[in-house]
Parts: sequence; C-alpha cells; structure tokens
Amino acid sequence: MEQLTLTTPALLFSAISLIMLAYTNRFLAYAATIRNLHDKYTEKKDSVLMAQIQNIKKRLYLTRSMQIFGISSLLLCVVTMFLIYIQQNAIAVWVFGLALLLLIASLSLLIIEIQISVKALEHHISDIENNK
Repeated sequence: MEQLTLTTPALLFSAISLIMLAYTNRFLAYAATIRNLHDKYTEKKDSVLMAQIQNIKKRLYLTRSMQIFGISSLLLCVVTMFLIYIQQNAIAVWVFGLALLLLIASLSLLIIEIQISVKALEHHISDIENNK
C-alpha cells in the first residue's frame, strides 16, 4: 500500500459532511411526520395510523444509526490525520480502514432505510389507486 497522507482522510470530510446533512434533513422530516401522526392518532385511534407510526419509528432508529456510524467515521478520519501528524502511520492505516468500514455501514443502513421508505410510499399509492 502507498503511504497514507493527510489528504487521504481529509478527502472524506466533504463527502461525510454532505451525507450527514442529508441524514439530518431526513431526521427533521421524520420528526415533523411523527408530530403530525401523533396529533392524528390522539384524535382518532386508527390501526393504519399505528402501522405508519411503527414504520416511521423503525426508519427513525435506522437514521439514528446511520448518523452514529457517519459521525464515528468522520471522527476516525480526524484521529487518522492526528496519527499521521505524529508519525504513527501503521496505526493510522488501521484507524482509517475502520473509518471506511463505518462509512460503509452507514451507507448500507441508508439503502435499507430507503427500501422501507419506498414500501411505505407504495402503500399510499396503492390506497390512492384502489379508491379511483
């Protein structure tokens, strides 16, 4: 493997920052949806609403895990840069590898969350199509 330099982990900063912004936007959208569903459910205790609440709860927890893995990846990139700075290159390579694995985990959870979101939207679409 070539020498790991400060620029290698630094390249991930902008990518991870954009990913975290997208995750935060998802989280805020879920928070608004949960508040809306809560208000509807307190007015009318409906099993369909409860299913939607369970779905959004699962997606919320996935988003939290995505954020934790993404932040951990960013943190380890910073640790990698510090290790390179103090010339601990062998440890830096392993820490950077772990940062990449955490980023992979975060993105994998995003794929799962998107699939759950699509299924939830498909239920709404089928409801509209069935009521034509």
